[in-house]
Amino acid sequence: MNRLNALRGQGSWGGGETLRRFSRSTAAMLLCVVVAGYLALGVASSGSFFEGPSVRVFLQYLATPILIGLAQMVALCVGQLNLAVGALGGFTACLMGVLMADHGVPAGVAVIVGLLTATAIGLATGVAIVATQINGFIVTLATMTILLGAQYRLTGTRTVDGYSRTLRDFGTAAPLDIPLVFVTALVAAALLAAFMYRTVAGRRLLAAGGNPLAARLSGISTDRQIVAAHTLSGLLIGVAAVTSTASLPGVNRSVGGDWLLPSFAAPIIGGVALTGGSIAVLGTVLAAFVTRLIDAARAQFSLDPSWVNLLIGLVVLGTVAGGRLHQTRLEKSATTDGAVLPQTGGAQ
Repeated sequence: MNRLNALRGQGSWGGGETLRRFSRSTAAMLLCVVVAGYLALGVASSGSFFEGPSVRVFLQYLATPILIGLAQMVALCVGQLNLAVGALGGFTACLMGVLMADHGVPAGVAVIVGLLTATAIGLATGVAIVATQINGFIVTLATMTILLGAQYRLTGTRTVDGYSRTLRDFGTAAPLDIPLVFVTALVAAALLAAFMYRTVAGRRLLAAGGNPLAARLSGISTDRQIVAAHTLSGLLIGVAAVTSTASLPGVNRSVGGDWLLPSFAAPIIGGVALTGGSIAVLGTVLAAFVTRLIDAARAQFSLDPSWVNLLIGLVVLGTVAGGRLHQTRLEKSATTDGAVLPQTGGAQ
């Protein structure tokens, strides 16, 4: 009986400890911001923001920010940057639209081609970084430039809007006012979390990003992890392209043009370190909520769109600066605690 009570007490303490740690986390803070921001917008709109159509539209256009934030997060976890997020997403969306509208390709086939293409480009980007040993910033910048040209080549100045009705129905379907594209983003986030936390391959990615030297000494190929991270990032961008194509009335060369800043904002605000070795799936999802709330507030109060980018940029900068300051304080504290104080006594 005493042992049973001890086990119960241990389980209760463990649950309380987990809750206490969560309450101090970035995700908890962001959750409070999301709830407060949503309630504030609801009050400011005299309750219309709480109505079904408004909720549906809000969540429908939240799917893409979540997915591109997760795609950037995967690259960041191995210490890489992916500047081609928007260009790859826009190119993939235009490719699917052209295949369906101009060539009569069924929606299912076009989606598969789009996902495979985005994944293959992510793979090629990772291979190029490893093979050339050029900084990923430069390689993804070059990839972005190439894809922007390819996107313009596909659509020119026109808007492709005659694609499959099936895909459009998927983009507008919202049982109980919960859009299927939003559910798709949440499923992708859950699968990514399970992969990163529960599989050997996911833990290798984190190990390679956290301490590349220790990872190599443990037999983990950091080059393979860089390739794997960019491949997975490309797949997530492909899914974002699908949800974007399904939700938009048409695709053109502007699709993806405003994805780069939100793709960095979500993981950085969510608590992901730029130095690699960490992920924050829940934090990234909640940070995407925050950026979407800022955009909704802009529409509610008829603000200039440039103010949204300014505000998000300031939040990202503040988050990075605050994280760096916190890290510096921890390093100083560790140095002070580990210092050997000189002895004051004489020789015995």
